[in-house]
Amino acid sequence: MNVSIGTIARTACLALALTNQILSAAGKPVLPIEDSQLETLVTTGLTVAASLAAWWKNNSFTPAAIRADQTLQAFRNK
Repeated sequence: MNVSIGTIARTACLALALTNQILSAAGKPVLPIEDSQLETLVTTGLTVAASLAAWWKNNSFTPAAIRADQTLQAFRNK
């Protein structure tokens, strides 16, 4: 049983956005924008968007959760 590509992609996007947000809060912005207010707005927007996209779907990491997803899908297909 493998973790889906979508789950990995959403989690990676969230990790990048959170890393960018933390670095920005620490005064080391990753985005090369001069105006600090604009940079903060963009960074916060990216974090919110990535957070919503990453966890909107069911992200199953454990073998038990993956089996449960498969059982649910089989039930829905009947």
